[in-house]
Amino acid sequence: MSSNHQSTAKLMIQGTSSSVGKSVLAAAFCRIFYQEGYHVSPFKAQNMALNSFVTTAGGEMGRAQVVQAQAAGVEPEVRMNPILLKPSGPTGSQVVIMGKSQGNVTALRYHGEYQRMTWPYVTEALHGLLKDYEIVVIEGAGSPAEVNLKSNDIVNMRVAMEANSPILLVADIDRGGALAAVVGTLELVEPEERAMIKGIIFNKFRGEIKLLQPALDFIEEKTGIPVVGVVPYFKIRIPDEDSVALNEADEKPSVSLADQLDVAVIRLPYISNFTDFDALQDEPDVAVRYVTDPANLGKPDLLIIPGSKNTLADLHFLHESGLGTLIHKLDEKEVPVIGICGGYQMMGRLVKDPLHTESELEEVSGLGILPMVTEFYPQKHTVQSKGTILAEQGFLKACTGDTVVGYEIHMGRTTMDEGHTPLFNLTSNGESNLDGLQVGNAYGTYLHGIFDNDSLRTSLLNWLWQRRGSARTVEASLSQAALRELAFNELADLVRQNVDMERIRDIMGLT
Repeated sequence: MSSNHQSTAKLMIQGTSSSVGKSVLAAAFCRIFYQEGYHVSPFKAQNMALNSFVTTAGGEMGRAQVVQAQAAGVEPEVRMNPILLKPSGPTGSQVVIMGKSQGNVTALRYHGEYQRMTWPYVTEALHGLLKDYEIVVIEGAGSPAEVNLKSNDIVNMRVAMEANSPILLVADIDRGGALAAVVGTLELVEPEERAMIKGIIFNKFRGEIKLLQPALDFIEEKTGIPVVGVVPYFKIRIPDEDSVALNEADEKPSVSLADQLDVAVIRLPYISNFTDFDALQDEPDVAVRYVTDPANLGKPDLLIIPGSKNTLADLHFLHESGLGTLIHKLDEKEVPVIGICGGYQMMGRLVKDPLHTESELEEVSGLGILPMVTEFYPQKHTVQSKGTILAEQGFLKACTGDTVVGYEIHMGRTTMDEGHTPLFNLTSNGESNLDGLQVGNAYGTYLHGIFDNDSLRTSLLNWLWQRRGSARTVEASLSQAALRELAFNELADLVRQNVDMERIRDIMGLT
């Protein structure tokens, strides 16, 4: 293991814009170097995302670096993502520093003194990783050429300079304008920053590479920087960093499919941790769709109300849009409904926020599906949890007593009416607590990652097929851990085949 950051190899992935594939390519390099026997860590100074994760130490961090850590075969830790911004309204975000929430800050204030204040945390985390790992794969954010944000940059060129890291510049060739984006980016960065860009990768390419070759030759001639890879467009199941992936997905109306279960997820304005549903999407007999329009809700086999960064605002949206009324009607018709975290809170009678922890609203009536009340407190509850399934009814009957694992990220405390059995007995940080509630076919829990539990997910799908009057035809599917490993290896193979790894190792100073 390296003793100081001078001898640690670095590679930074920057992009010509957001959504060019930086996160996934960083994960690919993490897996490639892990396969080659290196001790690898990812790093991203600042994430803006509603998809977060809780580490074993109870710290909150962005999902993208968790995925990259898994690709690198190491335990995720908050140093890998020291600053996390979680948008909580049109102009503000909750700021999480080194895994701990610091409350909400407006964008204007953050991009001033607050961002400057966070830089020491970034440098400490970065140099700690450079000391402890043999390779650090660093991810930038957005574009390094945003001149209006450059003076307070803590995630792109300033990090590259601090780490003395070579940069690969990634452009999305599928969206068009990639050549102009590369040339424009190189024109707008400072000369000393441009000198650190050692290679260009075109990502998401569809077509015949021979037809692209003149463009590649032109870019190399124009910029003097080699094109080190053209990565084809691919669909490998790697969790998305944020809900931009949902924005690009078409909303689908309810359709009854003979060979697939129809699972509808409410697309809340402040939806968070939508990676909770990746495990369902991986199942061949499940079709997961996201719904914002009441006309498209229909009568699914299962309805899910997901987590939310602003529970009261999203609950207000459900009432105003008419979706809340439809959800209540589906529950009355015994259509299964599962609420997770914020979605669980919304299913109760009332959600209170007397201290305005989340929004200007003090309280909003819930959907009235579960007999409980939630009140927000300033302290955020962030833990990894493990426990036992207690419930003995509905889909949980087949897996009562089984182990369940996940993580919790919430600020509310929920009090259920007496006389109800919780779903789970959980242990976190050495303390036991009861979680979740079921009434009829309505279930709620604070536990994120619930469907990653293989026995629980299998019991749920078998039960849903039985409700249709048929047996599930799918044989036992691979565990989520096994599927993830397959995806990482497939991704590494694809990138290895389409980038010049020898040149990249040379850029990094790896012998």
